[in-house]
Amino acid sequence: MAIKIVLLVVFFAVMVGIGFYCRKHSTDVNGFVLGGRSVGPWLTAFAYGTSYFSAVVFVGYAGQFGWKYGIAATWAGIGNALIGSLLAWVILGRRTRIMTQHLDSATMPQFFEARYDSGALKIAASVITFIFLIPYTASLYNGLSRLFGMAFNIDYSVCVIVMAVLTGIYVIAGGYMATAINDFVQGIIMLFGICAVVLSVLKSQGGFLAALDGMGRVVDESVSTTPGVFASFFGPDPINLLGVVILTSLGTWGLPQMVQKFYAIKSEKSIATGTVVSTFFAFVVAGGCYFLGGFGRLFSDKIDIAANGFDSVIPTMLSGLPDLLIAIVVILVLSASMSTLSSLVLTSSSTLTLDLLKGRFIKEMDEKRQVFVMRVLIVVFVAISVVIAIIQYKSNVTFIAQLMGVSWGALAGAFLAPFLYGLYWKGASAASVWCSFLFSTVVMLANMLVRGSFPVLLQSPINAGAFCMIAGLVIVPVVSLFTPKPDAAKVEEAFACYDEKVLVPQREALGEAERP
Repeated sequence: MAIKIVLLVVFFAVMVGIGFYCRKHSTDVNGFVLGGRSVGPWLTAFAYGTSYFSAVVFVGYAGQFGWKYGIAATWAGIGNALIGSLLAWVILGRRTRIMTQHLDSATMPQFFEARYDSGALKIAASVITFIFLIPYTASLYNGLSRLFGMAFNIDYSVCVIVMAVLTGIYVIAGGYMATAINDFVQGIIMLFGICAVVLSVLKSQGGFLAALDGMGRVVDESVSTTPGVFASFFGPDPINLLGVVILTSLGTWGLPQMVQKFYAIKSEKSIATGTVVSTFFAFVVAGGCYFLGGFGRLFSDKIDIAANGFDSVIPTMLSGLPDLLIAIVVILVLSASMSTLSSLVLTSSSTLTLDLLKGRFIKEMDEKRQVFVMRVLIVVFVAISVVIAIIQYKSNVTFIAQLMGVSWGALAGAFLAPFLYGLYWKGASAASVWCSFLFSTVVMLANMLVRGSFPVLLQSPINAGAFCMIAGLVIVPVVSLFTPKPDAAKVEEAFACYDEKVLVPQREALGEAERP
């Protein structure tokens, strides 16, 4: 217990210390929200990765999908690395950085307003962002509570409040730069921590080959009668597994807290380095989490899914580890959760301030006042998420994966297609963006409220979210063909940024020097 407490105190002290150290970078809106658009490749890559993977993945998804699909759940981690990281950086990174600076947009709703010439789109996007980030935030706390309860036997409410307060302190103090530096520190912890945990759990089962042999002997006739299915290449249910891969991988392309990381990239070299680092990080962390969860059924004699749910799988697997490793696991999940939470609260506060309050409810807002309002809203958002997390836990509403599925499905389903087409295609219309917004939010809200009326395949929030993303990619071009065309002059002005000359055309490189 002494080891665990000492490591926690040191961890919290470092996080808060970094927050106050970065105060000098957060005096204006550009610095507070984007770090002055001068964040290097390693910080950006780790900020992207740590915002991507949290307790939701480590406790919720790894446990649930490892139990359902066995070793094949590792495909989700591979998809996260190749689609959610590598392709996201290659396809979105450079063009996002160039166009968002050209349009002077610091948030995704601001991008929609400037790109599609619609202030109403900005308001709608900011409301969707705020509403659907709340269940995601609640799921972060829920996952953390499982491990804290296992390691310290501390009340869930205390865990939630301490984590929220400490995260709020360093985000309020240092803004984006503080979250980026803390994300780097937390990312290093996650990389080493997941490797240590996977090796230790496999060792406890006699090594990798023995554990794999054990999974091959697992039989669950309620899932499949095929021998060795949980140790097979695609597992017992490849169709639903594909839904998980799509939601958790392609979803990052439309999540405001993820895409916003590209706004702050410093140079062309930063993109190239960040792509490699981010992909490697995802392979290790996401691949490690799902690979670990794939062996969950080896502990079935200690796990009661009916009584405790899938969220109990990973904590049970780790409960027999040495105290030092349990302490590392707690720091690992704290790191993952606090980094994601910091990204969520910063995204929500900046969106509400810059996209909803500024110029509408508060007419006069200079730089200093905007930063002040964002800091106040961080406190408000953290407080709301804490209350909802505690209520959700005490009423046992749903599993972590379902909460995240609703959130990711609505946000990515609404934003992915309009954002992607907005960067690449001049023909996308504002009406098509509205259709994408409405379709995904209505489908995911209906899935949450009247799930039983959906087709069997889409009753899962995971599959419904994946469906919304794919549907958006079809809806935007189809609706654009039958609705009024965007103003040609304004579209040409938006895309002119790619032809601006630096060392080479902007479509090919950002240029090495930091642009003003």
